[in-house]
Amino acid sequence: SNMIKSILIPADAKAKMSILIKDINSLFEHLRFSFDRLEYMQDTFLGLVNIQQNKIIKIFTIVSVVFMPPTLVASIYGMNFKVMPELEWKFGYPFAIVLMICGVIGILWYFKRKKWF
Repeated sequence: SNMIKSILIPADAKAKMSILIKDINSLFEHLRFSFDRLEYMQDTFLGLVNIQQNKIIKIFTIVSVVFMPPTLVASIYGMNFKVMPELEWKFGYPFAIVLMICGVIGILWYFKRKKWF
């Protein structure tokens, strides 16, 4: 703007420079708008990726929690203690299997009730 006011520049050149400066300012405005729009699109994309990852992590969490009770029962029965009366019980093995299945069903029922799954 100070350059346009200079007396060394002819009047017709001043008019053309004024138009060029307005065009450049307009381009800067458009560039700012495009940058803001691009930033919004990037945030939207990252949000969608985050939602997808959360769904995957939710599935892994559910599977992990569902198999915790059977793992606990199996690890208890896998210990090498000398005195474990249920090992000599006729229904010890079926009892352990039923206990594991009940644990899985109980966890799945709880998740369904809470609408987590």
